[in-house]
Amino acid sequence: MNPSLTTAASRLSRCFSELRRTGELGLVAYITAGDPSIEATERFVMALAKAGADVIELGVPFSDPVADGPTIQRASERALRSGTTLAGVLALVRKIRVRTEIPLVIFTYFNPILQMGIQSFADAAVEAGADGVLVTDLTPEESEDYRRILHGAGAGRGLDTIFLVAPTSSDARMRRISEVSTGFLYLISRTGVTGESSALADGLPALLRRVRAATSLPIAVGFGISQPGHVSILGGLADAAVVGSALVAEIEGGANIDAAVAAVSARAKLLKQAARQGMSRREDLGSVNP
Repeated sequence: MNPSLTTAASRLSRCFSELRRTGELGLVAYITAGDPSIEATERFVMALAKAGADVIELGVPFSDPVADGPTIQRASERALRSGTTLAGVLALVRKIRVRTEIPLVIFTYFNPILQMGIQSFADAAVEAGADGVLVTDLTPEESEDYRRILHGAGAGRGLDTIFLVAPTSSDARMRRISEVSTGFLYLISRTGVTGESSALADGLPALLRRVRAATSLPIAVGFGISQPGHVSILGGLADAAVVGSALVAEIEGGANIDAAVAAVSARAKLLKQAARQGMSRREDLGSVNP
């Protein structure tokens, strides 16, 4: 990673520094903003923060979510029907930031940012209190202007730019992705789309060793992470677990908003408890045993 790209003292960097200090695995919680409404999403975020989530990813609903599995696709459809837009998500960030200092990451496809304008989006995101942006369909080769604008937005306060690393990435590709990333590196644990899984991919430990050799950034592992047992295992390997579809499924299955809030909170508490116990604790997050 190029240290000059790092957003100075960002909430994300402070969060991962504290997790490293305590030897605790982080919990990154993803939910689709606007599912089933913006007002409900604010309640979900506050419940997740209280339940122990370390970072919140707010998904911007998109009409063609090619990287998402059926659970998140349905959430995007519900959010779009409720009228959720990127501008609406940024307004939500502003409301959340008044209530909590938890790091907030905008998780989106590139098209909504282009429609708003990269500079306008970046300035609005910084002003609202967002901490980073993850664009699922933007490659390092196409990201130079995007990164320059986001890092310099908001009178230089800037936003972290988070990129995805895939199991199919070569070692050289991993290094390249690390060079353009700040905040943390998002490792996709398996090929395919998002969704819950009964077990972690067999090759995940070896994959994490490769990524660890290519970056000094914190590594968050997502796709298929849904159970406390997954989190417990990851604690000995990664810096954070990203849980999305399992939380979105709790929202979808709630009989009403109150029930959904309770279910999301309960699931997050179980996952964070696993992150604080057993295999999840280790003294040196910078090393991975072969």
